[in-house]
Order: sequence, then structure tokens, then C-alpha cells
Amino acid sequence: MAIDPRDAVAKIKKYLLDGAIWDIDTDTWPRYAVVPFEVLRSCAATVRDLTTDGQLNLRAMSLVYTTLLSLVPLLAISFSVLKGFGVHNQVEPFLQNLLQPLGDKGMEISDRIIEFVENVKAGVLGSLGLALLIFTVISLMQKIERAFNFAWHVNQHRSLAQRFSGYLSVIVIGPLLVFSSLGITASILHTPVVESLAAYETVGALLEFLGKLVPYCLIIAAFSFIYVFMPNTRVRARSAFVGALVAGFLWESMGWVFASFVVSSVNYTAIYSAFATLIIFLLWLYLSWLILLAGASIAFYHQHPEYRSLQRGILRLSGRVREKLALLVMHAVGENFYSERQPWTMGDLSRRLGVPVAAMELVIANLQAGGLLAATNDDPPAYLPAKPLDETCVGDVLESVRSADEISSLAFSRLPALPSVDAVLGERAEAADSAIRGRRIKDLSSPEATAKVQPTEPVPIASAPKRRGA
Repeated sequence: MAIDPRDAVAKIKKYLLDGAIWDIDTDTWPRYAVVPFEVLRSCAATVRDLTTDGQLNLRAMSLVYTTLLSLVPLLAISFSVLKGFGVHNQVEPFLQNLLQPLGDKGMEISDRIIEFVENVKAGVLGSLGLALLIFTVISLMQKIERAFNFAWHVNQHRSLAQRFSGYLSVIVIGPLLVFSSLGITASILHTPVVESLAAYETVGALLEFLGKLVPYCLIIAAFSFIYVFMPNTRVRARSAFVGALVAGFLWESMGWVFASFVVSSVNYTAIYSAFATLIIFLLWLYLSWLILLAGASIAFYHQHPEYRSLQRGILRLSGRVREKLALLVMHAVGENFYSERQPWTMGDLSRRLGVPVAAMELVIANLQAGGLLAATNDDPPAYLPAKPLDETCVGDVLESVRSADEISSLAFSRLPALPSVDAVLGERAEAADSAIRGRRIKDLSSPEATAKVQPTEPVPIASAPKRRGA
């Protein structure tokens, strides 16, 4: 009997790759032994995001197209701002350094882009042309934000006012900070004091090493800023730095590989002629965006390790998971209420129970719809009992999540009646009700009740992190 190669690959992946990465319990391991597994799981999850559904690939390709349309307008606006501060002459060297992996073709592309930028004049464009210029740049920033939101599992984008103010700050202030830092670095390295110290062999070698290290540091700093600012969610600086460190290393490594490819691409030049430069430029843009999005994914999994083993997709919760989460949420809310502590926010509940925020959103929405929880007017909102906990039955909490998401066309009451089936369901419901009859949420949450409930294992759910400002 012939063996299907695809089945063999699937079995190898299941028993070797998945078993070696996901199925090993590291909870009792020392920290130094867990770190390599965390790194491996983050990398595996990022590769999965790049290959399984192809969304990050598609978004990188989309950004290539948008960048091609928006690069000249973006540089034109930045050039105008920099010209006011007298540092516009650094744009061309910066662009040439950015396109250095393209070799001679990079010099050709940068010269042509600068030529296009210099031809952009507000007086020639007119009011409508200038508005279209700014709209093109904002469209690029919006598409970048949506790509990063996808990498961070964020479904809600910034409002129009937030986009305008935030994007304008990046477009105007960002280039000024970048080129100012480059100018300051160059000025420090060429001061008489530094040049005199460089005459000493040890100091000179150290300065040479620092000079080679500066580009890496600037790239990592720029990537860190992008990872913190672009997603519409709160990103920890440490997670952004980890993602930027990986992306910066990949960027520099890919630059060397791509430079070698360009040197050996004589055949492509012979085949595509004048289009070869454009094709190589598009490939470099695609790889650059792919590396940037991969770094964002690494930063996301570093900040949210509970997502590493989860497939991206529609949130699905089993009935028993919903029931236990609902009781855990009501227990936590009631415990803080009786202890007169600050009420829980959704993010706090997510961190305490070790489950994704979207799971909290779903269960809390069910509890609110059932009249069991009420949200405060704070930002972000906190949650309080909607009615006295000594009047809130455990059965009401379970019923609020069991009956959730029923649609009117397929409601429980509209299903065909069959006496034997209805009798079984009735007996089951009666047995369940009798087991918890008289139990109140106060019995779970009051100081006299049992000790604090802690989840024994992470709940396997896919979700999205909390958006910025929520």
C-alpha cells in the first residue's frame, strides 16, 4: 500500500515538531531552561502566521504596492520639513544607505527618487494636488497601522482624529528626530577630542567598533518606536525591543544575502532589461516589510505568550469553558467587592485568569446581557455586580453563558419537540438544578467562602489584545 507523502509529513509534524514544541509542560522547569522553549515557540508561532494562512505575506505585498505609490510624496513632505531645519542634505545619503543591499541599482534608484522629490513643488501642485499628496501619505500610514493591528490581533482601528494627529506627528517629527540623531552622532565622532583619542590604538579600535554598531542601534531604535506606536494597543517597551532586535538582525543579515543576490543577478538584467532594477527594488521592499511584520509578530508573542500555541481564527469557546470562565469572573468581581478593593478591568481579569482578552470580552458581554455585571464609566471600564451577590444564583450565571449567541431562527424553543428527547434533557436540567439549588455567588466570593480560585491551566482560546486606550 502506497504512503501519501502529505500524510507522512503531517504525522512527522504532529509527533516531532508539535510534540517537541507545544506538548511539553515547562511549568515546573527552572527559568533558564524555559527561555529557550519560549524563544522556539515564539519563532514557531511567527512562522505559522507567515505560512499557514498567508495573511502577513499578503499584507507585506500590499504594503509594497502602497509604498511604491506613496514613497515620493512621503519623502517630499519630510524633505520640506527637514529643509526648514537645514538638514535636508542628509536625505539622499540616508536613502542610499537604506538601499545599499541593491548595490549600484540602489544608487540609481535613490538618485531617481530624489529627482522626483525635488520636482514636487506645492506651487505647481496647487491646493487639490497638495491635498492628494497628503492623502496618499496618510493612506500609507493607515495601511501600515492595519497590518500591525493584524499582527497584534487587534480588530479596532484608530479614530479619524487620532489618525490625523498621530500620523502627522510621525511624518513631521519622525524624520527630524532620525536625521538629527544621525547628525549628532556624526558630529560627536568628528570632534577634535574624539579624533585625538582615536589616535590611540585601543581607543581607535573601540571607536571603529562603535561606528559599526551605530547603524544597528539606530535600526533597532527605529523598529522599537514603530512597534510601540503603530499597533492600536498598549505595547510594552521590552516586548517592542525584543521584536526590534530580531527584526534588526534579520534586516542586516538579509541585506548581506540580498547584496550577494544582486551581484549575481546578471541573468535577470539580461532577461528583464530596464525592468530589472524595478523588480529588484520591489523584491527588497517586500522582504523589508516581511521582516518588519515578522518582528511585530515576535513582539506580540513575547508580550502575550498565551497565544503561542493558538491558531489564528474565529474565537470558539466550548460550553464548559464558558461556564467556568463565567464563574471565575463572578468570583473575582465578588471577591474585590466584598474586600472593598478596586474593581477589576477586563485587562486585569485577563491577566489574573491567564486567558486572552477576547475570551473575557465574550464572557463579560454574556454576563452583562444576563443582568449580572455592570460596567463603570471609567476608561477603561471596570466591572461591578449588577445586583446583590446574595441574590445572584450560580444557576443564573451558568444559564447566561449557556443560552448566549442563540439566534431567533434557531432558538432552543423552536426546535422540533420529541417526547423522549425532551424527557432526557428535562431530567438532566433537573439534576443539574438540584445540585446547585440555593447556591449563590456570595458563597463563592465572600471572605468566609473558600480560598481564592486560580485556574489550573491556560484556557485554549484565540483572541485579540486590548486596544490602545481601552
